[in-house]
Amino acid sequence: MSLQDETALVLFSGGQDSTVCLAWALSRFSRVETVGFAYGQRHAVELQVRPRIRMQMGALDPGWGARLGSDHLIPLDALGAVSETALTRDVAIEVAEDGLPTTFVPGRNLVFLTFAGALAYRRGARHLVAGMCETDYSGYPDCRDDTVKAMQLALNLGMQRRFVVHTPLMWIDKAQTFALAEELGGAPFVDLLLEETHTCYVGDRSVRHRWGYGCGTCPACRLRAEGFSQWMSARQC
Repeated sequence: MSLQDETALVLFSGGQDSTVCLAWALSRFSRVETVGFAYGQRHAVELQVRPRIRMQMGALDPGWGARLGSDHLIPLDALGAVSETALTRDVAIEVAEDGLPTTFVPGRNLVFLTFAGALAYRRGARHLVAGMCETDYSGYPDCRDDTVKAMQLALNLGMQRRFVVHTPLMWIDKAQTFALAEELGGAPFVDLLLEETHTCYVGDRSVRHRWGYGCGTCPACRLRAEGFSQWMSARQC
């Protein structure tokens, strides 16, 4: 893969998907910075694993380490304050009356992309990389491809810059995400994903499953477990 002589900013939460997106960006761009958001999330443990993942990814591949730039953490407490959701309150994780999961934080990805765009403007980064996925997006309307394309247009018009929003996971499922991780960084990177990333909605890191840490019952854990199982089965065929 040829590297573009440009800077990318990865929306990096510390979860599995954003970590794979970080590896994807490090394999393509000459400089890669990361941004995370503290919005009062119930699973704030994801913020604690971010520095460790970055450090280990840099050590895993010297090329990645050379291209990995600054990390930024943006406080967005206001988003959590206006969100009565299962990711920001002690609320049951279920499907609400409107058909959306209670883990849906209204406007979250729109806010994330807006702040990422503002940061990218200041840092001279033209590329934004995010882990939105329409294939198994758990019912989140702000993960849809149409939403992301609309946000790219809004950022370009509103900031008069030619940003490109990349979503390398948009059309693949969790099994294919594991396969992409293996393609990007081999078995060592997959091991890092399983051991260090955090995706569980309730923030449980007390149990290490074959597919990683988590409660094992929330939608994020179920998706990850099913994807890992399907990926392992495909590899054995």
